[in-house]
Amino acid sequence: MHYQGHIIRPPSEANSIILQVTTGCSHNRCTFCGAYQGQRFQIKDSAIIEEDLDFAALHCTAQSTVFLADGDALVIPQKRLVTLCKQIRKRLPFVRRIHLYANCRDILARTETELAELKEAGLGRIYMGLESGHDKTLAAICKGATAAEMITAGQRVKKARIFLSITCLLGIAGIRYSLQHAVDTAEVLNQIGPNQIAILTLMLLDNTALGQAAAAGRFTMPDKLGLFQELRTLVAAIDVKKSQLQANHASNYFSLDGRLPRDKEIFLATIDQAIAGALDLKPETLRGL
Repeated sequence: MHYQGHIIRPPSEANSIILQVTTGCSHNRCTFCGAYQGQRFQIKDSAIIEEDLDFAALHCTAQSTVFLADGDALVIPQKRLVTLCKQIRKRLPFVRRIHLYANCRDILARTETELAELKEAGLGRIYMGLESGHDKTLAAICKGATAAEMITAGQRVKKARIFLSITCLLGIAGIRYSLQHAVDTAEVLNQIGPNQIAILTLMLLDNTALGQAAAAGRFTMPDKLGLFQELRTLVAAIDVKKSQLQANHASNYFSLDGRLPRDKEIFLATIDQAIAGALDLKPETLRGL
């Protein structure tokens, strides 16, 4: 496979064929993200992608999912992306699902009909980074979208019957807006009703604007107790009909993994144990991205 730069994929794509169709991130301005710093964004040449498909056809026959990397493969023009999905299904007949990251802007650039066309061509899952439903926080981290736009984008994916996984980020609002961030994020999730909610914890990185602001004293992240209270506020306010909830990323101090609303009280009880200091937490040395 012709991989370039850092290959980032969701934890749930660990066993997928990682087909890199773009390099970097077309937005690449989020203040908390250092994944693609200094990396030029581009859509990879079709000939290279076809060579990687040939490799997968020979060597990846035990895998049933393709993840299209890097940061926002949905930026690929509609006609070309539909053709790519059809190529994957034709040349890799053992693949049942195609997944990708997408930012709000690229989803909103697609009509519901175009998303449905991608669904028909084989696109089965979209991972969208919400991070926060709090507008002041979204503006501060240069996310490039408002909460209302996030809701519109998420609802559009759901209407196209594509599985939607949404990422939320504990600590991203700092101490000042921590609990309001939790409440507003839950409200956005409630209006979208995603199939999956993934909760991560902010890791401050030296090569990011937010990490540098923290080092200079301009941004203060909640401490452990504050993060747990933020998580409890978020989970308590989520009211969706049916969704997976996973807070089992390496960045988190402890794991939650189950379904909403079925397991909500179990989640809250576990968080309460953490708040009370009665839960074993992951050591700092084992936390990471």
